[in-house]
Amino acid sequence: MIKTARNILLALSLTTGLSAADKLSQKELKEIQALPLINMAQVEVKGGNDFGSLYGLNVKVKGRMDTIFLTKDKKYLLPGDAINTQNGQQLQLPVDISSTLGNEAFTYGTGSDEYVLFTDPECPYCKKFESYFSQIEDKVKIRVFFFPLSFHKNARDISLYIMSQDSYKDKKEAMLNTTKNTEAFKNRKIDEKELAKLEKDLDKQMKIARELGISGTPTLFDKDGNRIIWAQMLQNYGITVN
Repeated sequence: MIKTARNILLALSLTTGLSAADKLSQKELKEIQALPLINMAQVEVKGGNDFGSLYGLNVKVKGRMDTIFLTKDKKYLLPGDAINTQNGQQLQLPVDISSTLGNEAFTYGTGSDEYVLFTDPECPYCKKFESYFSQIEDKVKIRVFFFPLSFHKNARDISLYIMSQDSYKDKKEAMLNTTKNTEAFKNRKIDEKELAKLEKDLDKQMKIARELGISGTPTLFDKDGNRIIWAQMLQNYGITVN
């Protein structure tokens, strides 16, 4: 508890005035990668931003993406969250979402605003978000990835069922309306060969999620890899979340 409080206070003291951030150059990233502690800890620096008072770094540790902070003199690494003292929001860096391209289960919407969503068909917060989808279908293009959580008993099977649908309309309807009690889901029949392919595709989606450091759903990114709070995203389209 004392350590956590100390980390929060340290983050608070360092984040005053953080706003727009410039991306670090490849030269700067190479210099950071060469730091002894970075190498000893087998941390791979994938990208970073200059926030004025410190660097924010996107790193890969044991195959998973994470965020750490580095003082400008490169003497101290600061693991944990940084909190903006002006608005209380956690400082988050954009992540590289290039691994998601072409690997989505399907794309929802016909609009021009692009997003990437990791969702679980038995997650109540996901279903709450998705209940507003009909209001934004003509405004967004959401590349949907399924990330069934282990404690949701039917989430994986429902994900496979949704992915097995043939058309956009059928996938959309299945995603928005399928529960464990849906008759079509309970009576589903998927060819063994097709099921094996779907399993492989789903495992790939889940691997991408883990590599991006995702542990919960829904997780939403914009096209530049910035994490987006879904309720705020809806508010941007004039939708009030109840």
